[in-house]
Amino acid sequence: MPKPWATLGIDLHLEPAGPGLRRGLTDALRDAVRTGRLAPGTRLPSSRSLAADLGIARNTVAEAYADLVAEGWLTARQGSGTRVADRAMTSPTGDGTGFPSAEEDTAFAPAGGRMMLPPAGAPAPPPPRRLASPRVTAAPRTQRPRPAYDLLPGSPDLASFPRTEWLKAARRALLAAPHEALGYGDPRGRAELRAALAVYLSRARGVRADPECIVVCAGFGHGLQLLGRVLRARGAQTAAVESYGLPPHWRQLTAAGLATVPLPFDELGTNPGELTDQSALLLTPAHQFPMGVPLHRDRRPTVVDWARRTGGLVLEDDYDGEFRYDRQPVGALQGLDPDHVVYLGTASKSLAPGLRLAWMVLPPALVEEVTAAKGHVDTCGALDQLTLAQFLTSGAYDRHVRAARLRYRRRRDALVRALATHAPHLHVTGIAAGLHVLLRLPPGTEQSVVQAATWQGLALHGLASFRHASAPVEPTDALVVGYGTPPDHAWAGALEALCRVLP
Repeated sequence: MPKPWATLGIDLHLEPAGPGLRRGLTDALRDAVRTGRLAPGTRLPSSRSLAADLGIARNTVAEAYADLVAEGWLTARQGSGTRVADRAMTSPTGDGTGFPSAEEDTAFAPAGGRMMLPPAGAPAPPPPRRLASPRVTAAPRTQRPRPAYDLLPGSPDLASFPRTEWLKAARRALLAAPHEALGYGDPRGRAELRAALAVYLSRARGVRADPECIVVCAGFGHGLQLLGRVLRARGAQTAAVESYGLPPHWRQLTAAGLATVPLPFDELGTNPGELTDQSALLLTPAHQFPMGVPLHRDRRPTVVDWARRTGGLVLEDDYDGEFRYDRQPVGALQGLDPDHVVYLGTASKSLAPGLRLAWMVLPPALVEEVTAAKGHVDTCGALDQLTLAQFLTSGAYDRHVRAARLRYRRRRDALVRALATHAPHLHVTGIAAGLHVLLRLPPGTEQSVVQAATWQGLALHGLASFRHASAPVEPTDALVVGYGTPPDHAWAGALEALCRVLP
């Protein structure tokens, strides 16, 4: 039985390439160490864990580790595991491309010819301008009756928030925090968190991240508002979006003055072939929401080529990139071209949305404008930022994500088994990653099933809730079933309630 993707150790994004698996893995690891993506002292995953993650033989990983130990790139000590050796890294050339020259790097050529490196040679951005922050008053919300079971997508199991480990990290962060951390901070966010995010995102998601180009924001929606404001100030008028997605995101772009133009969608995911003169593209390439498929590998270069050719900006929403179960992780699109792709990530799925912590990895040319749009003070709590930085650097975040992956995988497996038993005529898709599945229904039944779920005290959304009004695709009857929210003790009851309302 193959091991699941949720194994012990840290997340490590690698793309072995070359004449053989051993050579490709050895070259990929060596390059990650040489360029600083793996910092000195970093403990690597065990050979068993990395082999399971990459879907290759354990001996191949062990031999690659041994080769790099012999070369001096890694060290291996009994009881301490395999770690990155203390040695100087080789920086990319300052030719403005962000890539090493052929003389510096002839051993490693990842798929597609891209390097997972931070951009080099770019000047540091000037100090951000400090502007007055507008006062915003939130509209009151109407309270609704709480459902017995919540199968809405987009939220994790809040009962599993790592309270003990978070409290430990908060205590360590507070004791170590300088006095100035409690004052008005850099509007880009605390330097400690930006540095920790740069290391983690580079290692785990293949993002080419420079701490100077990271801006911390109060949730994904806040980041999208800032980007919409900057794009409109630059003269942008339209933004391409996916045919299926989150209506609040489309409304935020519209509120910024941008018309949203949906792209076609087919079995390969969103089709970027219809991109023309739009100024931006909002995309979920690693795990399309809510359809659950990754952007096809042949379409990823098409998106980047469009951005380079037209000067457009790709807004990459990596909302649940940590959670994958039956397939290799899809690296961030930003790694292909950090000058034209904004990477947006969040702690809302991996930890809790109530933290209101998210981040943008911006092209260097965009940092000053986004910082000015954010305002003259940081809008995210300094102590929460310092705690998350400590949580990341201590390895607690990796451990929590791995444990959560196992928990959500078990729930997904139970969901698939229940549907196979009680509704074998229905087709389930999008099960390889994320916190939801797509359950396709017979034509004309979606509305009645959602209504029946409401009567049963079951919070459930149909696919129609996520379809753009102008989407160039035929409507499909389906349910978007989230399995992240219910606590473990309520999961069996939630499955029973779901199966009762299915046609």
